[in-house]
Amino acid sequence: MGLYFGSFNPIHNGHLIIANHLAQEGNLQEVWFVLSPQNPFKKNNSLLNENHRFFLLQEAIEGEVKLKSSKVEFTLPRPSYTIDTLTYLAEKYPGHTFHIIMGSDSFQNLAKWKNGELIARTYPLIIYKREGFEIKNDINASITIADAPLLNISSTRIRDMIRKGKSIRYLVPESVKEEIENKNYYRDLKHPA
Repeated sequence: MGLYFGSFNPIHNGHLIIANHLAQEGNLQEVWFVLSPQNPFKKNNSLLNENHRFFLLQEAIEGEVKLKSSKVEFTLPRPSYTIDTLTYLAEKYPGHTFHIIMGSDSFQNLAKWKNGELIARTYPLIIYKREGFEIKNDINASITIADAPLLNISSTRIRDMIRKGKSIRYLVPESVKEEIENKNYYRDLKHPA
C-alpha cells in the first residue's frame, strides 16, 4: 500500500497524476490519500476545514478502484505526526506493507520530522521529483525514485488564484472546481505568511 500524506488544500491534478501513476505503473495495490487535518509545518489559518477538504478529495477520486481516501488522522492527536499515523496503521493492518509517497522537497526535510530517521529506516519511500529539490539520500533510506509525469501545480497557487477570482479549470478535477465555486471555498482564507 502506498500512503500519500498531505493537507490536500485543495487536492489537485498534480497529486492525482502522481498517485494514479504509482497505482497503475508501480508495485502498489492501492494508494491511500491520508489527509492531515493539521500539519505541524503549516499554518492553520490557510487551511480549509478538514471535512470540506476530505469531501473534495473523495470527489476527486470517485470511481477510482486503486485510489482511496483516509481520514485516519482525524481521530489521532493533533498536530498530525507521520510516525504516529504509521504506528497506528501498522497495528491496525498488520498484513500490509506500507510505502510512503513524498516529494523531493519533503524528503529533503525528513530529518526535521518527528522520528524522521526512524521513518526512513523502517518504511520504503517512493520519492517524486519537485522542481528545485534535489534527491540526496544522506540518511540511507530505502528509496525508489518515481518516474511519474509531473506538473508544476501547487495548492498555494490554486488558493491564490481563487482569492484573485481567476479560473482554476484544468488544475483540479471539474467536480472539485464546481464544489469550490459553489461553496465559495478559499475566497476568505488568510494568505499564509
